[in-house]
Amino acid sequence: QVQLVESGGGLVQAGGSLRLSCAASGSIFRIIVMGWYRQAPGKQRELVATVTSGGSTNYADSVKGRFTISRDNAKNTVYLQMNSLKPEDTAVYYCNADFVRLDFVRLGVWGQGTLVTVSS
Repeated sequence: QVQLVESGGGLVQAGGSLRLSCAASGSIFRIIVMGWYRQAPGKQRELVATVTSGGSTNYADSVKGRFTISRDNAKNTVYLQMNSLKPEDTAVYYCNADFVRLDFVRLGVWGQGTLVTVSS
């Protein structure tokens, strides 16, 4: 079984910063892509950023220049540094991993989510 454990959410004022972390554990052979998604109240879950095992990144237009995704392959951990936060960034942030299990089955897994609230 593979689990993702997120941390780092909280309440911050507009213009502030937060850093989210997500650590994967379990029967993992290799993690192909790790990423962050978010879901605001009444809205659909949306992509925030992803990073491949080779370090290639992809960002939503709404966060480009403000958020930075990074990854420590040795620790199976992904980070999201969020700067210049805006009230519209308020959401539950979910970590996702696209991975290959030890029996070489490819699967995806979600974290439990961490709440980020940005006050104006």
